[in-house]
Amino acid sequence: MISANTRTAAVLRSQPTAKASDESLVQRIAAGDQLAMRALFARHHVRLYRFLARIVRDETLAEDLVSDVFLDVWRQAASFEARSSVSTWILAIGRYKALSARRRRRDVELDDKMASSLVDPADSPEAAMQKKNTGEVLRQCVAGLSPAHGQIIDLVYYHEKSVSEVAEILAIPEATVKTRMFYARKRLGDLVIAA
Repeated sequence: MISANTRTAAVLRSQPTAKASDESLVQRIAAGDQLAMRALFARHHVRLYRFLARIVRDETLAEDLVSDVFLDVWRQAASFEARSSVSTWILAIGRYKALSARRRRRDVELDDKMASSLVDPADSPEAAMQKKNTGEVLRQCVAGLSPAHGQIIDLVYYHEKSVSEVAEILAIPEATVKTRMFYARKRLGDLVIAA
């Protein structure tokens, strides 16, 4: 006689991974399906890495955080309640880990790599504009926003999250998201004009 858990696991494994929804992948991960974990990782690791890299501003640390986030997804898959989308859940875990990592690194001194990535203030705006393409200028302007405004712009425009999803990821009210978005756009416009 086959148990209900065995039947459920067999049904979950029989679903094609390429077409499976994120929610079904999380269910399969909760049942210990490593193939489902690989599929979920393949779908979300690039966007998560970019999101984390913008927060911590360190590529190596962002890569480590991606691994930590997906380890937590593996461990916590059974407790996923589907109150939000899987991508929102993953980004919220990532944001928490990134902010924790940033708090731990506040006392780290400026290293050579970071120092070489700083823009020389001696360049005039015209010279800087000639050196950079439009995309690079926009990325620098987004990086010039405060962390709160930068996260809003990143989640709304790069990750295409709704106001309610952003509110859930950042653990703030929707009205605060809207207000920050308004001021972030205004400040971004000023930075782009100045650039």
